[in-house]
Amino acid sequence: MAGFDPEDSVRHPHFGRGEVVVDQGESVVVRFGHGLEECLASELEGRDDLSTRLAEGRCDPTLPVVARILAYCIRSVNDAWGVFARSRIVLLPHQLWVCKRVLEKWPARWLVADDVGLGKTIEAGLILTPLLSSRKVSRLLILAPASLVEQWQVRLREMFDIRVSRYVADADTTTSDYWNTHDRVVASAQTLRLDKGGRWERMHQASPWDLVLVDEAHHMNVDDDGRRTLAYQLAESLQQRSLIRSLILFTGTPHRGKDHGFLSLLKLLRPDDFDPSGPLVDQLGKLRSVMIRNNKQCVTDMAGERLFTPVDTRRETYAYSPEEARFYDKLTDFIASGKAYAADLGQSERRTAILTLITMQKLASSSVAAVRRALTGRLARLKSAEDDLAGAQADQERIAKLREDDPASLDEISELEERIAEVVGKVRLNPNEIPAIEELLEAANEVSSETKVGRILEIINESFDDRSVLMFTEYKATQALVMTALKRRYGDGSVAFINGDGYIEGVANQAGDVTTYHQDRHQAAALFNGGDVRFLVSTEAAGEGIDLQEHCSALIHVDLPWNPMRLHQRVGRLSRYGQKEPVDVVTVRNPDTVESRIWDLLDEKLERITLAFKGGMEDPEDMRQLVIGMASSSVFTSVFSDAHPKLEGDTLRHWFDIRTTTFGGEDAVETVRSLVGHTARFDFGDIAGEIPRVDLPDLAPFVKAMLTVRGRRPSQPDQRLEFSTPAEWKDDFAIVEHYKLLFARETHPEPGQDVAGVGLRVVDRALRDGCELDETVSTVRELDAPLFVFVVRDRVTEYDVRPVVVGAQQNDGGGWTLCRDWELLKMLNPIADRPRSLTGEPTPASLDGQSLLVDARKAVESDARENSDFKVPAVEDLAGLLPVS
Repeated sequence: MAGFDPEDSVRHPHFGRGEVVVDQGESVVVRFGHGLEECLASELEGRDDLSTRLAEGRCDPTLPVVARILAYCIRSVNDAWGVFARSRIVLLPHQLWVCKRVLEKWPARWLVADDVGLGKTIEAGLILTPLLSSRKVSRLLILAPASLVEQWQVRLREMFDIRVSRYVADADTTTSDYWNTHDRVVASAQTLRLDKGGRWERMHQASPWDLVLVDEAHHMNVDDDGRRTLAYQLAESLQQRSLIRSLILFTGTPHRGKDHGFLSLLKLLRPDDFDPSGPLVDQLGKLRSVMIRNNKQCVTDMAGERLFTPVDTRRETYAYSPEEARFYDKLTDFIASGKAYAADLGQSERRTAILTLITMQKLASSSVAAVRRALTGRLARLKSAEDDLAGAQADQERIAKLREDDPASLDEISELEERIAEVVGKVRLNPNEIPAIEELLEAANEVSSETKVGRILEIINESFDDRSVLMFTEYKATQALVMTALKRRYGDGSVAFINGDGYIEGVANQAGDVTTYHQDRHQAAALFNGGDVRFLVSTEAAGEGIDLQEHCSALIHVDLPWNPMRLHQRVGRLSRYGQKEPVDVVTVRNPDTVESRIWDLLDEKLERITLAFKGGMEDPEDMRQLVIGMASSSVFTSVFSDAHPKLEGDTLRHWFDIRTTTFGGEDAVETVRSLVGHTARFDFGDIAGEIPRVDLPDLAPFVKAMLTVRGRRPSQPDQRLEFSTPAEWKDDFAIVEHYKLLFARETHPEPGQDVAGVGLRVVDRALRDGCELDETVSTVRELDAPLFVFVVRDRVTEYDVRPVVVGAQQNDGGGWTLCRDWELLKMLNPIADRPRSLTGEPTPASLDGQSLLVDARKAVESDARENSDFKVPAVEDLAGLLPVS
């Protein structure tokens, strides 16, 4: 049997077409599209290369040659940009750019820190589609906050037809072999981080994950003393055992105020590049290769127009009624005396008492109704003598474990705070607590209506007439109060609600009947987005993971959480892609309260932080949010809870400045400036010419051409393609007999139709079939000059650097004009749409095709050496199209 020479073209029955690297006798090393393989020589079939066919003057039918080129081009552009992902939503330039950056090299290690509202699930789907389609990723693990697990599962399925299993702890047993029998899993990080029943050991014994994707990755933290969170320990343990091949972390707040924690996160991604014990400034130079940060100010549509509408925030004020003022004065005295009394208690009892009093402060800042409910429950327990200190301590310990910057925890924290305020145990808040609470409740019961709620109704009437309004509050008692007021004024069908457990009690309908309501969060969001209800009242349960911008551009903060980051997260429900109107945000405050005065000072400090970034190219508002994200929530809690009600003016300002010294200082500002200045980020002006100007309709000509090549006659009404499946494609059991494919994103598919795109099995099969076609050279009447197409890849295999398709067409001066993969698609799609009788004609005798090929290849090689990231570029002949004389 004759041997093979280097660069000979061969075909393998499993790996397809390749190029010989070295013939070792019985075995041959071959470079295929996915990499090097050592194959039995007997299994390889030699194929005539393009140069040989040109030398012999052979000519193939045109349509198969064009279809083969298109197949390679589609794979090339989609593997880079994800532009043909099977998604029903319009893809945005910054999302395509994120996909391109992450997929440039494989394995991939990236921290994607885009601002809220930029579409992280879409970015994840774009990244996953080509990886799953090309089978670079077979095993996928997604870790997300518990409240977002279902959203990840649903959105990946609905947007990209990517199916992932939800992790169920009960199914992960010693005998189930769960981690080897489930290849695509989305799991709650809060659940998985707990090493219960040998869970981690079973994960360690399973096959490696091709890709692990982590949402809200800042919870994987290491403090300055080296203490690791459980989530970090889990990821680190998988990493140390080589069970993570690629890792992508998503977080909007990457730096939590400590360089050590931030660098530890980066070390998890690139262990050899980052050192938590070293100075951050010395490692900034490596940041652009590992961290992406886009903000709302920089993202655009395909025309370069800004996507996000302005956000206008204003303050509205109200004053307490005499009854409310009397109640709040009494509550203030109760809390002050309670803190004084707690100072003489033991450490554990003092901690419980102070937490209870702080909780009462927070409840009171929300509404009289919220604190009244807690006081009522506490009084009942004081009188019943069935107190349970252990329960209060357990709730306190649970709060300590939860993080206020974790959206999944916020509603649970609020419920625990309400319960702690009610529970008594052995800890009293003062020696005469029962009569003190009875007096407080007597004052609270004199408050027949709350002026803040009345002011909110006035604001709706004055500023938001006939507009939908989203309202946020921290506590369910306040939520019930607002819902009652809205029902009374606007009718029972005017309002929906979202909270952590989907039920609300104590709501009075328009007839005055007090009722308990149940409503699923997704149902409530759908009613609100569809305009079926005018108002949505939500706790922090909708502060993350739910889009509410479809029918609403107005938001009212019923109360102000003691952390400004949560205000940003709330606004992010409306200020996101798809919002057509400027977003109006209203805060409601009583200027006579110390809480309002603290917020005024906090706003001033935040404005100073914003001004510190003015004049740069970065978005000052986004950078301000990064500074806020660096601060511990305990800083804000301490300021609000410790401020004395009588502090005013310069005295309060001086006290505030001392207590907030660690927040937003010069070090934090400079750290954020350095981070943003050294991260990779989207800039439409820099990449406008690179963004592929193709979409799903540009995929249709290829599919039509392949069907014609395989003997089918597809019908093509509008942007649809109907056909019976070719016999050759039925080797895949998931491919059915007949298809109606829709090549459009914005058009809703009719019953029986599939949205086409890479990732749909029949399209993937057509691409594989197209790449395996043998036809390589033909003539085309529409061409004015010879066109040759090449695949450029890197001979160095340290990283799997994505190969690209490049075209070279002879220009009028005798040189060569290079075409990118998507430009070739645009050029050749009209030819692919020609009738099925299209065939090649003889090569013109005046053309020396072989010499032209050599010249074209040299032009591509020169460009690849000068303008690509390939260390040692290799240029492989793919196909040639020649003009007809």
